[in-house]
Amino acid sequence: MPAPKPLSMNRLYRSFPAEYLDFVSTDKLDELALPWGQEQAMRALEFGASIANHGFNLYVLATRGTGARELVQAYLKRRAEQAECPPDWCYVFNFKSPEEPLALSLPAGEGHRFRADLHMLIDELRSGVAAVFESEEYQGRLQELQDEFNERQQKSIDEIGEEAARDDIALISTPTGFTLAPMRDGDVIDPDEYEKLDADERKRIEARIVELQRKLQQAVQQMPRLRKQLRKRIRALNEEMMTFALGGPMGELKERWSHLPAVLEHLERVREDVVENAGAFHGRRGAGPPGELLDRYRANLLVDNAELNGAPVVYEDLPNHHHLVGRIEHQVRDGALYTDFSMIRAGALHRANGGYLLLDVRRVLTHPMAWESLKRVLSAGEIRIESLERTYGLASTTSLQPACIPLSIKVVLLGDRLLYYLLAHYDPDFGELFKVEADFEDQVEWREEDGALHVRLVATLARGAGIRPLDGAATGRLIEHASRLAGDQRKITARDRLLRDVLMEADHWAASAGAVMITREHLEQALDESRGRVDRVRRRALEQIQRGIVIVATSGQVVGQVNGLAVSRLGKLSFGLPARITATARPGRGQIVDIEREAKLGGPIHSKAVMILSRYIASRFAASAELSLSASLAFEQNYGGIEGDSASVAEVCALLSAIARVPLKQCLAVTGSINQHGEVQAVGGVNEKIEGFFDVCANAGPVDGHGVLMPASNIDHLMLDGRVREAVAAGRFAIYPIRRVEEAIELLTGMAPGEPDDQGRYPEGSFGHRVAQRLAEFTRINRPDRTRSRQGGAGEGPDQGDGSNGSEDDALAER
Repeated sequence: MPAPKPLSMNRLYRSFPAEYLDFVSTDKLDELALPWGQEQAMRALEFGASIANHGFNLYVLATRGTGARELVQAYLKRRAEQAECPPDWCYVFNFKSPEEPLALSLPAGEGHRFRADLHMLIDELRSGVAAVFESEEYQGRLQELQDEFNERQQKSIDEIGEEAARDDIALISTPTGFTLAPMRDGDVIDPDEYEKLDADERKRIEARIVELQRKLQQAVQQMPRLRKQLRKRIRALNEEMMTFALGGPMGELKERWSHLPAVLEHLERVREDVVENAGAFHGRRGAGPPGELLDRYRANLLVDNAELNGAPVVYEDLPNHHHLVGRIEHQVRDGALYTDFSMIRAGALHRANGGYLLLDVRRVLTHPMAWESLKRVLSAGEIRIESLERTYGLASTTSLQPACIPLSIKVVLLGDRLLYYLLAHYDPDFGELFKVEADFEDQVEWREEDGALHVRLVATLARGAGIRPLDGAATGRLIEHASRLAGDQRKITARDRLLRDVLMEADHWAASAGAVMITREHLEQALDESRGRVDRVRRRALEQIQRGIVIVATSGQVVGQVNGLAVSRLGKLSFGLPARITATARPGRGQIVDIEREAKLGGPIHSKAVMILSRYIASRFAASAELSLSASLAFEQNYGGIEGDSASVAEVCALLSAIARVPLKQCLAVTGSINQHGEVQAVGGVNEKIEGFFDVCANAGPVDGHGVLMPASNIDHLMLDGRVREAVAAGRFAIYPIRRVEEAIELLTGMAPGEPDDQGRYPEGSFGHRVAQRLAEFTRINRPDRTRSRQGGAGEGPDQGDGSNGSEDDALAER
């Protein structure tokens, strides 16, 4: 098997084609319609926005920084301009049930006019109607009714008095009512004189008084009926006068709103209430009716779509319960909470009704009960404004229960993929309410034939950010940086925000230099400055290696030791550094101890990788026999934890080196994952890892003869820094693509790995032969121990004795 050749310069970096950069400034380029490269997501968005069936709301899956919210919002606004404008909504007083305000729907823009009309009506009630009730005509007619009532009441009393006088009985009015007494010659008889009358006379008088008292009682009992008749006639008078006073204004209103039956019905209720409360309009001129009465006739304009051009598109940045479904406000009056229909406030669902509502799903989920309220509204198809206290029975105070408003809306949730998968798995309502997924790509294809589109994309980003134009070299460098962010020569990142940030920083440095255009130098300065601001941790780590505090060998050869490569990600900072991996080997029972796992510093993926490499060694060097080995693996000076399988190639090389006692070159570092067949698999962060090892080697001295072994399947992911490319071009640094573990062994040891024949024997002088020899020695060492354990286990089955001692040997080996 020939050793891998180092990669050539053209495999380490993909440069943007120069033929697309023959322009002076991006100002000369046409804009590119965004979003570019998101055709599938936009088709899903178009479908979700157009389908009207229940439950077909959208979930936009997008990584932060892709500008998905701006793209979706811009698309929906364009679509909304072609849609019909939804109606206005008002809450008005419910005269039948005051605690349940009524909701009125009016054509868009007419809600404001309706509110103004009612305000004018109130002004008329406050001044004109009160003046009518104070007019001489009304007072005269009211006095006539009062006089007629008094006359009829007095007439019945006078008739009884005349009848009593004919019988010499006086009808006397007292503060408590009326009384009857005998009289003679027009004067009431004294009680002493009354006693002197004979018994028959007294009996006649008393009988007559009883009869007159009965008639008097009947007359008094007729008075409430007369008063009722009086009130009825006064009410009729009030209605007549109120109709006269409101005839003009109310007639105009009814004529103006004749096309809306619900408004006409409400105006009629207002008229009836004004008539019923006509007494409140009496009083001195200028005093007017009480404000609380007039406030009942106002309209609370909940949603005003007068300024809309099409359907609404609303983004709610604080999606809690009240901001979504609305709220009922309260005022403190005389130490108590007071509210009415005028204190009802709209939520985002009201404002977006008839259009589109955009929500950040993470923010919705972090506000208590907001997610449940949103689902309830979407399921019910109507908006019910209710406080959380009443919804969940936390308060029993009386409050308003506004009428529900029908809902016709398309809700668009914006969130990452993890939240989508969690909701789809754990919330059964989610799949019923959000049936359309629009998945935005994190990366888009970098095709050679799309070069003209790429430069137009940069021009569009620059114009959108409001910065200076770029020259051709700067444009090409930005596209190359986009490929580095994607970690793939065939892709560029779709996270426009990251590119826009670089452009704005480059514009700052161009402004500082007094330049009218952003050049490649300004862009490089922006990238360097941006890295330098967050680079402190990486610099300190390199310093510790350089000073020998963290031991990393970059020269010589060592048995059982290799330079692995790891990536650290801290916020925006991502960098790679070598990690010293060591291994030990001794006779044992086929156990490989992962010290990181035993110390609870290794993650499950790393533990899996160690198990895989142990099976690879067993299948390659002990395919038909027991593996007599007790080994250990460790990441030296690691105190923070290890996760991932990208060091498994390095680990197996260190372990085989420890077994064969063949030293490994420390001038090389290794990264790559291994499977059970010894194939090397792709890993992440190859650019950061290579650059990290290059920096360590450069700090230690000349980089001549140093290099990195990486999976061949990662070649397309290389977008290396210029310093590394220069060293490779000069032949001082090498990057080797490997496909199998044996290729790594050959590069690290300088020995041929060797291939086993049909008998499992390796060629003399090969690395595989050295490993096989050492494992055979381990087997011979283990064999006497097993014989003694069988002899010592007389009386037991041989399998039992072997298994028992084997377990003890394994425990000793682990210790």
